[in-house]
Amino acid sequence: MKPYTIALLLAGLALAGCSSKQTVAYTAPTTASNPQVLLLGEVHDNKEGHKLRFEDLRQRVEAGWRPAIAMEQFDRESQGLLDEAQKGCLDASCVISVMNKKGWDWQLYHPIIQLALSNHLPLIAVNLSRTDASKVVRDGVASSFDAATVAAYKLKEPLPSDVRRGQEKAIQEGHCNMASDMMLPGMVNAQVARDIWMAKLIRQQQPRDVVLIAGNGHVRKDIGVPRWLNAIEPRLTVRTIGFIEPDGLQGSYDEIRKVAAQKRTDPCAKFK
Repeated sequence: MKPYTIALLLAGLALAGCSSKQTVAYTAPTTASNPQVLLLGEVHDNKEGHKLRFEDLRQRVEAGWRPAIAMEQFDRESQGLLDEAQKGCLDASCVISVMNKKGWDWQLYHPIIQLALSNHLPLIAVNLSRTDASKVVRDGVASSFDAATVAAYKLKEPLPSDVRRGQEKAIQEGHCNMASDMMLPGMVNAQVARDIWMAKLIRQQQPRDVVLIAGNGHVRKDIGVPRWLNAIEPRLTVRTIGFIEPDGLQGSYDEIRKVAAQKRTDPCAKFK
């Protein structure tokens, strides 16, 4: 595949938010209600959603919960640097500066990083780097994993048909139905590889509980990280919460938190 084609594929791999037909009323969490893995979604630029999600997590931590916090915003190869930042930094701004990761509005993640530092909660980098994503686009999902992981998740077999169809639909909707047939398979492979890496690294934190901070597309029960979390044994208790705008993309979650739509320019303009 030509380099410029891979660049196009990588330009829009992050999926937008999702929606559901049912809204569950918010209630303050208790320590007893915490699962082994809690997946908290986001529409990446929605400030209200970020505030509501932080408040949920803050209440759980203040009630005594001490999970690791896994973040899509950090690439897995940067875990060593992230560990050093957590040891040497007194505040979130320092961690953000040390990591120097472009492409995210870090003020939206500052409160969660500060919560982790203040309560000595380990931060876990779980995303697929652009380098590995390029390899996956070119060579397939299995190309970024070792042989044991390929075997455990059955990655030599074709992806489950419902996962591939669901990812194709989500990617098309998230890209204003402008993703070409040539681009779509590679985009699906990269998204699935991200989800499996997140699931794999989350499982490695056991017996410590884990919170995942990621886009709504990643926390979908039907085709996202939860689908892969319990694809292998032992099974974990998992709960997923989507923070959804009124016209967000559809998906499956244990709970939906409705958030007002973020004012933004035409999201389809960049694909035209």
